[in-house]
Amino acid sequence: MTLDHRLPDELEELRRTVEAFAHDVVAPKIGEYYEQHAFPYEIVQEMGRMGLFGLPFPEEYGGMGGDYLALGIALEELARVDSSVAITLEAGVSLGAMPVYHFGTEEQKRTWLPKLCSGEMLGAFGLTEPDGGSDAGATRTTAVRDGDSWVINGSKCFITNSGTDITGLVTVTAVTGRKDDGSPLISSIIVPSGTPGFTVGAPYSKVGWNASDTRELSFSDVRVPIGNLLGEEGRGYAQFLRILDEGRIAIAALATGLAQGCVDESVRYAKERQAFGRPIGSNQAVQFKLADMEMRAHTSRLAWRHAASKLVHGEPFKKEAALAKLYSSEIAVDNAREATQIHGGYGFMNEYPVARMWRDAKILEIGEGTSEVQRMLIARELGF
Repeated sequence: MTLDHRLPDELEELRRTVEAFAHDVVAPKIGEYYEQHAFPYEIVQEMGRMGLFGLPFPEEYGGMGGDYLALGIALEELARVDSSVAITLEAGVSLGAMPVYHFGTEEQKRTWLPKLCSGEMLGAFGLTEPDGGSDAGATRTTAVRDGDSWVINGSKCFITNSGTDITGLVTVTAVTGRKDDGSPLISSIIVPSGTPGFTVGAPYSKVGWNASDTRELSFSDVRVPIGNLLGEEGRGYAQFLRILDEGRIAIAALATGLAQGCVDESVRYAKERQAFGRPIGSNQAVQFKLADMEMRAHTSRLAWRHAASKLVHGEPFKKEAALAKLYSSEIAVDNAREATQIHGGYGFMNEYPVARMWRDAKILEIGEGTSEVQRMLIARELGF
C-alpha cells in the first residue's frame, strides 16, 4: 500500500475557497487593521458566514460536520496571508468552542455552540495567569461554592478573543477545592461576558498579531450558576491538557501557513527585484535560501497533517502534536527571518507582508506551550 498525501475532493475545495478568501478579502484590508491595532470585525463576520468557525463541529450544533484536518487546512491558508485573522479563528474554535463541545452538558452545547459555530459569538479560554506562565497547574484563581453559585476571584493574562464586541463567554480554570494531599482541584467554569465583577482589561500593546484581541482578565466576587461548571468538578487540569494537545495541531497548521507565506512573498519579490542588472532570484545564494524555506514549509505541513490524522482516527497523538508544534513554530521564525533578509530594507517596512510575518512569527514558539515545553513532552513520550 502506498501513502496518498492528496487531499480528498471536499478538503481541496475548502482549501481553494479559503485561499481565494485570504487573497481577495483579507489581503487588501488587513494591513490597515494591523497598523491601527484594530479588530477586523468585517472579516470575522464573513468568516462566520463561510462556516469556518463551525468546521470541526457536528451539524446538529450548527457546525459544518468536518474535523480538525479541515480546521487546519483553513488555518494554514489564512496564515499564508495574515496570522491575526488565523489566530482569531484558531482561538475561537480550539480554545473558545472546543471545551464546550468536549466537556459540556447537552444543555450547555445547545446554548453556546450554535452562536460560536456561526461566528456570531466568540469564546475564549482563561488559563494563563500572571504568575503561572508555562506552569499551567499553578492556578491561583479560586471558585468557591455559595449556595447555587460559584464565586470566582483571581486574574488571567494573555487571553485571546476575550474582549471583543462579540465575545460571549470565557471558560475559566479555577481552584475549587483540595485533594487529600493538599494539591489543588482545578475545575473549568463558563463565565458569560458582562457578568458583574468580571473585568476585561485594555488590549495589550503587542509586537505582533496586532489585528487580534488579547487582554488581561480579572474576577472580583464574580457569581455564576453552579450549572456553569464544565464537565466534572476537579477535572479542569485534564480538560485543558486535552484542549492544549489539540490546539497545538492547529497552531502548527497556522505556523506552516506563515512559513509558506514567507516563501510565496519571497519568490515573488526575488523574481521582480532587480539588482546589478538582473533579478535577485538569479543569484544562487537567494535560490538556496528559497529552497530551504520551501523544504521547511513542506516538512512542517507533513508533520501537522500527520498529527491531525491521528487525532481524527482516534489514535494517540500527543507526541505527534508536540513534534508538529515545535518544528512548525521554529521553522516559521526561520522562514520569516530569511524572507526579511531577501527583501532587504523593504522587508523592514510594514507595507510589505513579510514585515508582519516577521513580527507575528516569534509568538508561535511561546503560545500554547513553549518550545521548551514541547521538548519536555516529546522526551516524556520517549520514556524519560
